Amino acid sequence: MEDATGPLAGLLVADFSRVLAGPYATMLLADLGAEVIKVEGPRGDDTRGWQPPTHDGVATYYLSVNRNKRSVILDFNEPADAALARELARRADIVVENFRPGSLSRWKLDYESIKTTNPGLIYASISGFGSTEKGAALPGYDLLVQAASGLMSVTGQPDGPPTKAGVAVVDVTAGLHTVIGVLAALHHRQQTGHGQHVEVNLLSSALSGLVNQASAYVAGGVVPHRMGNAHPSLCPYEPLPCADGEVIIAVGNDGQFRRLTDVLDAPELADDPRFARNADRVVNRAALRPLLEAALRPFDRHELVSRLTAAGVPCGPINSVADGITYAEELGLEPVVELGRDDAPVRSVRHPITFSATPPSYRLPPPGLGEQDAEIRAWLRERPS
Repeated sequence: MEDATGPLAGLLVADFSRVLAGPYATMLLADLGAEVIKVEGPRGDDTRGWQPPTHDGVATYYLSVNRNKRSVILDFNEPADAALARELARRADIVVENFRPGSLSRWKLDYESIKTTNPGLIYASISGFGSTEKGAALPGYDLLVQAASGLMSVTGQPDGPPTKAGVAVVDVTAGLHTVIGVLAALHHRQQTGHGQHVEVNLLSSALSGLVNQASAYVAGGVVPHRMGNAHPSLCPYEPLPCADGEVIIAVGNDGQFRRLTDVLDAPELADDPRFARNADRVVNRAALRPLLEAALRPFDRHELVSRLTAAGVPCGPINSVADGITYAEELGLEPVVELGRDDAPVRSVRHPITFSATPPSYRLPPPGLGEQDAEIRAWLRERPS
C-alpha cells in the first residue's frame, strides 16, 4: 500500500458505502491521509451510472466523492469474497457502511460480528431513518429526507410548491456528521483502547442542519414556512434589484443597515422607527422592501457591490457554479486540484480544510471499478505479520 501523509496517515478505512453520504465521508478521511479501500459489488457503485455529465465516459457524480481510494470487487454472496471482506474489516481501523440496517449480519460483516476479532474498530453506519424497527424498513434517499424532515417545506417561493435544495445537502451533512463521529471515536480509542459503533441517520442530520428553523418550532412553537429568498429573522437579507439585475444584501445588524442607507443616500430609512431595529424591520419588511428598491434603482451591480463592500455592508453577486469556482480562484482559495496522469488529469474540488502542519493530499484519482482488485486481494490473502 502507498505511503500517505496527513493527520490520519497510517489509518486503514474499509469503505463498504456507496452513492454519496458514505463515499463523501471516506473521501474526506482519505484526503487527510487515511488509506481507503472502496469495496464494490460486481455492478459497482450506483453513481458510476448516474450520468450525464461525464468526464472521459465516467460519471462526474462518481468522480466528485471517490478520489484517493482503491477499488476492489467483492461479492458478499460468494463465500470466499465475504471472507476477504471480513478480513479487511478485521485489519481496518475504521469501517464505513450504509447498507440497510441489519442486512450485513447475513455475511457476519455487522459490528457485533466484526468487533469480536477487532475490538478497537470504529464502525460507522449511515442509514436513512435510523436502526429502529420502523426506521430500518424505510429507504434512505436524500430527496425523501429533504421532504420528510421539513427542509422542502421551508424552501421555495411562498406561493409555490415545496422545493428541494439544488444539491443533496442532507447526504453531505450526514457525511460530515459521520466524519465527526469517527474522529471522536478515534480519540476515545486512543484514550481507552476500545472501539465503538457510530450511527448516523439522514433524518437526524437534516433536523440538526435545520438549525434556526427547527429551533423555531422546538423552542418557540412556530412552524416555519417558505419565504423565498427572505430570512425569517433578518431584514434585509435577500436578493434585491438594482439597475441591471439583482445583488445579495445580507444585513446582520443595525449598524450595517445604517451604513447601507448611507450608501443609498437614504439615511431617513435608518431613522424611521419602523426600520431602526432589526426586529422592527422583520415585522415591517413589506413596507421596507419597496423603499429599498427605489433607493437601489440608480445603481448598477458592480458599482453597488463595490460601494457597499467598502462601507462594510455584506453583499455580493448571484453566481453560477462556474462563476463560483472562478470567484474562489480570484480570492486565492485554489478551489480545484488535478489528479492522475498529466496528459489526462481529473479535476476535482479541493478538500475544504486548510492545515498549517498536516495538509490534505491528492494521491489518486477516483478508481475504476476493481482497478486495484488483484493487488488488494493478494494483500488480504497474505498471512498478517
